[in-house]
Amino acid sequence: MSTKKPTPSYSEASIKVLKGLEPVKQRPGMYTRTENPLHIIQEVIDNASDEALGGHGKQILVTLHADGSVSVEDDGRGIPFGMHPEEKVPVVEIVFTRLHAGGKFDKAAGGAYTFSGGLHGVGVSVTNALSTRLDVKVWRDNKVAELGFAHGDVVRALEVHAAAKGDKKSGTRVSVWPDAKYFDSANLPLAELQRLLRSKAVLLPGVEVILSIEKSGERFSWKYDAGLRGYLLEGLGDAEPLIPLFEGERFADGARGSDDNFAEGEGAAWVVAWTEEGALVRESYVNLIPTPAGGTHEAGLREGLFQAVKSFIELHSLLPKGVRLLPEDVFSRVSFVLSAKVLDPQFQGQIKERLNSRDAVRLVGSFTRPGLELWLNQHVDQGRKLADLVIKQAQARTRAGQKVEKRKSSGVAVLPGKLTDCESTELGRNELFLVEGDSAGGSAKMGRNKEFQAILPLRGKVLNTWETERDRLFANNEVHDIAVAIGVDPHHADDTPDLSNLRYGKICILSDADVDGSHIQVLLLTLFFKHFPHLIARGHVHVARPPLFRVDAPARGKKPAQKLYALDDGELEAILDKLRKDGVRESQWTISRFKGLGEMNAEQLWDTTMNPDTRRLMPVALGELDYPSTVGTMNMLMGKGEAAARRGWIEERGNEVEADI
Repeated sequence: MSTKKPTPSYSEASIKVLKGLEPVKQRPGMYTRTENPLHIIQEVIDNASDEALGGHGKQILVTLHADGSVSVEDDGRGIPFGMHPEEKVPVVEIVFTRLHAGGKFDKAAGGAYTFSGGLHGVGVSVTNALSTRLDVKVWRDNKVAELGFAHGDVVRALEVHAAAKGDKKSGTRVSVWPDAKYFDSANLPLAELQRLLRSKAVLLPGVEVILSIEKSGERFSWKYDAGLRGYLLEGLGDAEPLIPLFEGERFADGARGSDDNFAEGEGAAWVVAWTEEGALVRESYVNLIPTPAGGTHEAGLREGLFQAVKSFIELHSLLPKGVRLLPEDVFSRVSFVLSAKVLDPQFQGQIKERLNSRDAVRLVGSFTRPGLELWLNQHVDQGRKLADLVIKQAQARTRAGQKVEKRKSSGVAVLPGKLTDCESTELGRNELFLVEGDSAGGSAKMGRNKEFQAILPLRGKVLNTWETERDRLFANNEVHDIAVAIGVDPHHADDTPDLSNLRYGKICILSDADVDGSHIQVLLLTLFFKHFPHLIARGHVHVARPPLFRVDAPARGKKPAQKLYALDDGELEAILDKLRKDGVRESQWTISRFKGLGEMNAEQLWDTTMNPDTRRLMPVALGELDYPSTVGTMNMLMGKGEAAARRGWIEERGNEVEADI
């Protein structure tokens, strides 16, 4: 008699369709931070800031009420509350109850929010979904409209009445009662909220931002007429800038053939300081959204500053013999505040901590370089001071690199012949790409930065090394070449391995974005987890994420023609959905599917997958699982005698995956 556990039925009824705001309630972590409610309040603050950014408001008032609720009030235009022409529902209700609905998609012809942080259309609807109660009051067109929600659902239908004498002319107030069950802590981090509000005031010159706390009676107000400059100087404190602050702004005029065809209004404002000592201040924003994890706009600033300083040093022959300048030499003692305006920003995730828009590197870099280059050549004495600082940084870096090279010089095995090595000897900067196939290896070799990127092409699928003894590993050519190239011998988790000969700070697995590529990833990750675990534990192993699709999109409105890349079907659909909202017909775009890395030319591979400024590189970590548990799971998945257990696991867990889809 069989004792096999019956498999749950998998039928049409197994597929769940989540409607309305249910996806947010079931998986809040996909849409917002869940440590505390600050981010859902920030969504409301961002909307008020976007009104001020468009020139439609001069004051933002945030109140922390005694009952735990938070209200955000502005004097902008007010959310429209008439009937939506297609949905036949009040617009203000749609904004708070529908994902992917809002006024910020309409950018094709100078929409209501040409430049805004809102992009995904899930902002305040997420706030509503994760609140026990949310009230909205709008002043607009000599009328006052009020609407109430509970747990994301309308509980008080829209009421509209004539504005009374003394009512404000226009604006919106949103009051939020966050639902504590969705957050680790129900308390708002006051210091972080204050920093957020102060930064809004900095980026909105002339706009007053107020925080009122009912319990304590405290009231804070920020209004910066000096803008970015005053903010940076305040942050630097007693640290004296080496040269006068480099500040400026530049925005494209939209004329065809000028400004590298950037859309009208795209650009940046910046203020930069070099200091010899003290803590650094580095803050960046995109359309008023804080980007604490940086991104491509910061990479553009770094590149612009580097090229300007390098040009000055070369023009005046200041570089000592044998010293080579790198961007980090110029950037290592830089403090800055950067505010970029990007027409269609692509963020990493809904919480918008990092900008991924590839064009932002060129945008900010090309706009900042000319101004600094001109200033340095007009003030040669000041330029020489900066050059001295930069050269000292380069010399210190070179000395550190030479020390590492000395430790590595003895007893190194002959490097594999198919390894195309890099020129640099700096461990922290060097990268090794383990590339699937000779064809892709050829593109990678041509597209790489030969200074710090090495390429090791792999033929076919690597051996499954889960049950291979260390003594037998080098019998496999691919494993042998990997071990020799990275300079570390195989070891166990409880060993104390010798990492002094490690040759690369990053070891990047680069395979096709398909099933075979995923299989190769798994085999290589198995090798590192089983036989090089300390490389994973110390953050040296990464997985490169090449795109699966390219979309050639036509010019639309202010946006020039673009090549847009998608990692998978989900990102492709998001891109197409955005194009449809921009008014682009399906016949106007072209979709190309990369069957493999070998189909990408060198420029495409560099731009999408290898360029540190624009790629998406996923670090590999052991996570929170305890080591024995992880080993048990890996044994079940990769062990040769575990086919029955694997099949049972797939049968048991497969339905969950399908249901999530």
